[in-house]
Amino acid sequence: MSKKNFVSLILGTMGLVLFALGMCMAMIPEWNTFKPGIVMGCIGIVVLLIMLMVRRKMEGKPIMIQMSIKTIGTILLGIIGALVLGIGMCLVMVWGNIIQGIIVGLIGIVLLICLIPLLKGIH
Repeated sequence: MSKKNFVSLILGTMGLVLFALGMCMAMIPEWNTFKPGIVMGCIGIVVLLIMLMVRRKMEGKPIMIQMSIKTIGTILLGIIGALVLGIGMCLVMVWGNIIQGIIVGLIGIVLLICLIPLLKGIH
């Protein structure tokens, strides 16, 4: 494993765990930790942004990403796909609508899978 992959693995895991735990803290009312959850989620996002900058620096690329229509569209597709997948999971696990939740979750998965040819292209 190369050094840049190892650093990305460690920082990415830390950032995602902090973000996920923060969102759980904010969204589960029984825990009564909304504000600390938001803070922890924001810390997770900062760690993920640091990981992105460190990774780009180790690859010899400029730290800032050039924003284009394709970049913005890709980011929006990823966000929408993740939200649709999450809504499908909530439909199944929270509200008990199994069939609707599976359908919505599969639509979210398809949206996220569309990111692969969009980013890598079809050869």
